[in-house]
Amino acid sequence: MISYSLKNQAALVTGANSGIGEAIAIGLGEAGANVVVNYVVDPASAEAVADKIRSFGSKAITLKADVSNEEEVKSMYKAMFKEFGTIDILVNNAGLQRDAAFHEMTLDQWNKVINVNLTGQFLCAREAIIEMLRRGVVQDRSVACGKIICMSSVHELIPWGGHVNYASSKGAIKMFMQSLAQEYGDRKIRVNSICPGAIQTPINTGAWSTPQALASLMSLIPYNRIGQPVDIANLAVFLASDASDYITGASIFIDGGMTVFEGFAEGG
Repeated sequence: MISYSLKNQAALVTGANSGIGEAIAIGLGEAGANVVVNYVVDPASAEAVADKIRSFGSKAITLKADVSNEEEVKSMYKAMFKEFGTIDILVNNAGLQRDAAFHEMTLDQWNKVINVNLTGQFLCAREAIIEMLRRGVVQDRSVACGKIICMSSVHELIPWGGHVNYASSKGAIKMFMQSLAQEYGDRKIRVNSICPGAIQTPINTGAWSTPQALASLMSLIPYNRIGQPVDIANLAVFLASDASDYITGASIFIDGGMTVFEGFAEGG
């Protein structure tokens, strides 16, 4: 069986100083990758993540950059290449919400979500692919030229009233990911999406922080538990490894069964 080792590979995880991004960055580091911990605010938490990665014997640096800003993204990659020489793994994780009823949603709320969640993935993936194509396959690191993981959501499939900007960004990520997988598959660049359901992170505290909220959430999840960031990290490490070499262009739902629509078990 092929191992999940990522030894000597260089990884960038955007939005990596908390929540899902933090867990993925730590998981990649534990698997042997050298990791760039990207953040926008709270450098202390980013450095704590980097310290955890270093504790496994991997290298880690923290780099501040707004993924929706082209010049900041280019500067981040320049610093990464100076430190690690290249990029093997990109985890396009940075994302946010600016929720509102659609008829009350401002253009600023729409643009902020689209710019970070979608344009940010474009900017980061473009710079990664440019470097992957320049370098080519390095067999002693990976049989693939590069691995790109796009963080999507169950809401690339499930509509979400009151969150139209967010759901639209995630629906677009599906076509973005699949189009890249189609365009660059013959160059051995694999591109996949992770589609989390309810994960216990600071971004969605209101969905699980009280017994009433948690009970309501469980009515949507057949497996009857809320996901943890490490659940996503485990999948990300697999997708970054050669163990998943025949997987590209896939949206992988990790949601405790949310997308089987449990309510239809008793009706429909």
